[in-house]
Amino acid sequence: MRTLDSTTSLRIAVQKSGRLTDKTINLLEGIGLEFDDYKRSLLVKCQNFDVELLLIRDDDIPEYVNDGVCDLGFVGANVVAEDGVDVTILRGLNYGVCRLSIAVPKEGDIKSVTDLNNKRIATSYPNITRNYLKGKGVESEIITLSGSVEIAPRLEIADAITDLVSTGGTLKANGLVEIEEMFQSETQLVQTKKPLSKGKQQLVKKILQRIEGYQLAAKSRYIMMNAPQESVPEIKNIIPSLKSPTVMPLADNGMVAIHTVIPLATFWDVMEQLKDAGATGIVMLPIESMIT
Repeated sequence: MRTLDSTTSLRIAVQKSGRLTDKTINLLEGIGLEFDDYKRSLLVKCQNFDVELLLIRDDDIPEYVNDGVCDLGFVGANVVAEDGVDVTILRGLNYGVCRLSIAVPKEGDIKSVTDLNNKRIATSYPNITRNYLKGKGVESEIITLSGSVEIAPRLEIADAITDLVSTGGTLKANGLVEIEEMFQSETQLVQTKKPLSKGKQQLVKKILQRIEGYQLAAKSRYIMMNAPQESVPEIKNIIPSLKSPTVMPLADNGMVAIHTVIPLATFWDVMEQLKDAGATGIVMLPIESMIT
């Protein structure tokens, strides 16, 4: 294990347990970071990279990064916005996607945001909620709860709630319906605005490059196919590839092998077109990582 140097090693804040934890750990492992079981300690040193992970509550991550206790942090955009801290958002990470919405009893009288004037709203996000309603010209009583917000109307604690929504199943189970989306959230990688040494800056650059390659690979597939030589121009027009495909002659006269990388989301849309153009033996393979 490497000895960490405080001038070059990065300390990264990660949610200790919650909806973002496993995906964040999987991402870090996917970009090549090796570390012991993170569940056994609050501070975990990376074995092959000058990095240590600090496992803490997600609500604490923005402040730790803001104060420079941690150089980087993986945290929901909703938490950063609620805390109002001054950190640098390096990139969105396309997981932990959800929305912060206003929800009301399905059978109630509140149908729009303007109906919330002088009403009570329960939430774990008082700052975002207050600012949003202010922008709409609505004045409501904000009741801050730390959990189980969705049950507040049934207990007559509040007339409405604002809460994170992904599928909407929890709202439906509690007789609630969304009337307005206030904020779109996803996991973000944030960086402190405290000065970083050159060594730390280089590590941040490497991590960002690895994340970009890892996430691009997750959305892409390597495909191989055989086709008649005369079909190559048509196939090249069909393939939504990142780069020009590799074309190699086969032993059979007039036949070639075509290799390329395409976005996964478009593969099934173009597969039939490739077959119609003369492609055969189409093989699709996953990619662990890639650098463009």
